[in-house]
Amino acid sequence: MSPDSYEPLYGAAEMRAVESRYPGYPATAPELMERAGAAVAREAMGAFPEARRFAVVCGGGSNGGDGRIAARILQAAGRDAVETDEVGGFDVVVDALFGTGFHGEPRPEAAAAIGRINASGLPVVAVDVPSGVDASTGEVAGAAVRATVTVTFHGRKVGLAVAPGRFHAGRVVVADIGLASEVTAVRRATVGLLGLVPRRAASDSKHTAGRVLVVGGSPGMSGAVCLAANAAYRADAGYVTVAAPREVLPVVEVLCLETVKVGYSAEDAVAIVLKAAERADALAIGPGLGREPHVAAFVRTVLGRVELPAVVDADALFGLGPMSRPAPTVLTPHAGELARLLGETSAWVDGHRLEAARSCAHRYAAVVLLKGADTIVASPTGDLVVADDGPPSLATAGTGDVLTGVIGAFLAKGMDGPTAAAAAAVAHGRAAALVMHQAGLIASDVVAALPQALGGGPGLLSAQARSDVGARPSSSRG
Repeated sequence: MSPDSYEPLYGAAEMRAVESRYPGYPATAPELMERAGAAVAREAMGAFPEARRFAVVCGGGSNGGDGRIAARILQAAGRDAVETDEVGGFDVVVDALFGTGFHGEPRPEAAAAIGRINASGLPVVAVDVPSGVDASTGEVAGAAVRATVTVTFHGRKVGLAVAPGRFHAGRVVVADIGLASEVTAVRRATVGLLGLVPRRAASDSKHTAGRVLVVGGSPGMSGAVCLAANAAYRADAGYVTVAAPREVLPVVEVLCLETVKVGYSAEDAVAIVLKAAERADALAIGPGLGREPHVAAFVRTVLGRVELPAVVDADALFGLGPMSRPAPTVLTPHAGELARLLGETSAWVDGHRLEAARSCAHRYAAVVLLKGADTIVASPTGDLVVADDGPPSLATAGTGDVLTGVIGAFLAKGMDGPTAAAAAAVAHGRAAALVMHQAGLIASDVVAALPQALGGGPGLLSAQARSDVGARPSSSRG
């Protein structure tokens, strides 16, 4: 695994453990606080150079201590910095109420202070995490500060990357205060993951570069399966087949020039798909499939009988039940779909995204990619990865189908389920960010940008290195 593929995201317990290993701790704790407070003051002045008056709202713990040190340094730099709960008449608020140890709902007095901060309309610099945000989960149980800038120490906290906490953090600045890095339970996906995607070599043919079977489409939704198929090709697959209802094949023929097409009816769908799967290395099922009464049974039968790595998306998730498969399986729900899979509400999923993704991965014995601004990849083993670099422009119809095609291509190249899902999320977000027009971006724009997004990955692997990421040798791929 490339050392630059993931960035640690720290929870409260992990930060306590890292601090405890600092030389001389706890006697040396004041050194860490001095560095933290100085970082806050430095960033506050840099972000708001014209500001003269700073209201510093402090709690009673170490976070409050960091705030008081920041106030002292601001005063020494010629600014008027006052520790106060009343923020009227100031230029900037420094939020130092709660730190990484906070969880649950603020008490009434603290909630009132948070309310005053948010109502002030002033820019806010949060110390480590915005007060009211659970640093370990991103959950927000009550009032929480909406920061303009968050100065966090040593490394990003989970709650700054995962919603709803991420939406309270504003711009995040990581300040080095002299602590050693540690492996964390939750990690952040980086562009380095793209270096793990096997690329076509001189010895490859279209049949050894990754063969994807995409199953989907229905009247009125034929575009979804086409987006997935075209994305698989643009994600460097060598051979893509679309299996779709016969009545939509004319549309697929026009929109997917390079793709092999096979048509089916409700009566022969399983047989047709099983035959097509014999010439595939991965299955992508669901885009535009529809929700006719027979679809759920069709999906369960296909997944039960096709022993290929599979990505299951969109309509294929509707009515899906837990099942055991011998090959890697990746489910790609949005919050509403995940809520149905767990028998919960969308609001609960939105408020407990890590827990929801982890629970679904355990229940379905599959990798779960929970879509969103903070895409979360959860493995049945409990591993969690956050891919949070996708731009807001991805919030448009069809981009989920594109992601399905990319995951299918990466699975077909032999990547394991968690890595394929995380790398696909990075490629998907990077491709969207590369599109020149963010306003008005459509899903096919993302497809077109995928080669550029993949081409920039550092250290792309040769064919000889594919075994390092679980790829099958070319001789076993027909």
